[in-house]
Amino acid sequence: MDVTPLTQNSLLSRIKTPADVQRLSLQELSQLAVEIRQLIIQTVSHTGGHLAPSLGVVELTLALLKSFDLESDKLVWDVGHQAYAYKILTGRADRFNTLRTQGGLSGFPKRSESPYDAFGVGHSSTSISAALGLAYGRDLKKEHNRVIAVIGDGSMTAGLAYEGLNQAGGLHGDLTVILNDNEMSISKNVGALSSFLSRNLTKKWVVQFKKDVESILKAVPKIGGDLATYARKSEEAFKHFFTPGMLFEAFRFNYLGPFDGHNIEQLTKVFEQVKTLSGPVLVHVLTKKGKGYTPAENNPTYFHGVGCFEPETGLAKKFGPCGAPSYTSVFGKTLVKEAKADERIVAITAAMPEGTGLDQFASAYPERFVDVGICEQHAVTFAAGLAAEGFRPVVAIYSTFMQRSYDQIVHDVCLQNLPVTLCLDRGGLVGEDGPTHHGAFDLSFMRHIPNLLFMAPADEAELQRMLVTALKHEGPVALRYPRGAGVGVELHDAPEPLPLGLGELVRDGEDGVIVAIGSRVHPARLAAEKLEKEIGKKVAVFNARFIRPIAEQQLVELAGRFSKMLVVEENVLKGGFGAGVLEVLADNDALEHCRVHRLGLPDGFVEHGKQKELRAKLGLDMNGICAKMQEFLDAE
Repeated sequence: MDVTPLTQNSLLSRIKTPADVQRLSLQELSQLAVEIRQLIIQTVSHTGGHLAPSLGVVELTLALLKSFDLESDKLVWDVGHQAYAYKILTGRADRFNTLRTQGGLSGFPKRSESPYDAFGVGHSSTSISAALGLAYGRDLKKEHNRVIAVIGDGSMTAGLAYEGLNQAGGLHGDLTVILNDNEMSISKNVGALSSFLSRNLTKKWVVQFKKDVESILKAVPKIGGDLATYARKSEEAFKHFFTPGMLFEAFRFNYLGPFDGHNIEQLTKVFEQVKTLSGPVLVHVLTKKGKGYTPAENNPTYFHGVGCFEPETGLAKKFGPCGAPSYTSVFGKTLVKEAKADERIVAITAAMPEGTGLDQFASAYPERFVDVGICEQHAVTFAAGLAAEGFRPVVAIYSTFMQRSYDQIVHDVCLQNLPVTLCLDRGGLVGEDGPTHHGAFDLSFMRHIPNLLFMAPADEAELQRMLVTALKHEGPVALRYPRGAGVGVELHDAPEPLPLGLGELVRDGEDGVIVAIGSRVHPARLAAEKLEKEIGKKVAVFNARFIRPIAEQQLVELAGRFSKMLVVEENVLKGGFGAGVLEVLADNDALEHCRVHRLGLPDGFVEHGKQKELRAKLGLDMNGICAKMQEFLDAE
């Protein structure tokens, strides 16, 4: 494979702006598609990223840039998983090798990165609403540029997309929506709407049948031509009833398609037609995820979001011997074990069975596994309904996506005190996906909700015990754990529940205390060991375990024993766990003889980069905690 498409003679080296794409012939565009795929594959093999979605829309991207003027027209990508070709063609090819690295290009469209990124994204199903806002603003300013939203069929499972469609049809302003239908989002699409979107009348046997019927009708003497015309009109009516055309026409969209999303010539003709139409238009295109790279075509789920791999084979790169299992894996296996003994347990996720570790549960207990699609709000309220019927639903969703279901957590689960377990995977810094995906706020936005039991494990064995605790608790529970491998401790064969609201002193001391929560407990203990070894200071470490109910009496006792307390969390400091500790100590008049410092995420959005790099930069690794505590101890 040629992996250096940015050579002096390559077409790609000549593309500095979208206008350069418009000057290319169809033959040159086809060659450019090859070069773009080579660059994407080679780059993502080193940086990791969303490979299959971006490979699937290379021709679509070229056709859009060939047809629309991006100096005035605005293009909004949904989620942004498929925007790599767009980044390359909008002046970022020479920096594409920095994709998802600290200080490099974001893995998602980002307004501050390029004037061609009309709207920043990272979460699903926002494109139509955002594009409609851009179009409405354009009309208020009496301008005439085109606004285009590109949304995948997976994103069309979310209610937000239909709210946008409904409003767009009502306003009847000029808006173009491209439905990129690859019959697959992150995992296989589910639900009636997905099935409806995937129907089409372009199957090979259908096409041949239509040709045969038309030939027979035309052969009828005198009236053959009229019969064939009538049949074509009947087919259009039939097609409207059995394809997405009916759905989108109901939203007052002019529906066009479906079209081959890899045929640049056809797509450019369609887009030229679209530019002559007024009002909302939806263009339905069919694409193949991973197009042009056999490993990704054969396994699009794995290559949706992939780590480093060998581009020649698609096999994952080996980085030495395997270490501890991931928190996600431990969660999944433990839940399967618990479900064997308790038939009330039902597992729920929002289009992420593999990402949340529930694929194991789905295989073991398919009748008790539900993937609701990209519908986090629905997932939580659906779980509340199940709990009201006596079941023990477990809802596993990434922390950043759980933000979407906040009202449902408060109103449908906690207000009714229902035994729903909310598992917040990827709590804290997630790494290369950056600010749209960091689980930076959950400790703040959930710790104040009444009736909620909220825990964060220090290691993978404690995760097991917390899951068991949650499943036995008669009320709502939130369980927050990080992305990546565990600490490497021995796992429990039969984990026992934890005493509610009590932390654990994992290391005693006399010169000060570090109070840590979740993933920061282990580096805090290493930091304390380093302080004793290097400067002879003996610092205690307290694993708080519970965000709610907070270990009030134990914290008050620690404040009475130690004059200096450092609270460490991987969450924003504003309203976070450290703020909760200060509240407890203030309410108990325990701050008079104990000074408290807090260490956590800053008041801002943390950029992308490797987890290890980000923690080091923010002072949240062992060395950072050690340095902060030493500075605290040295201060008067």
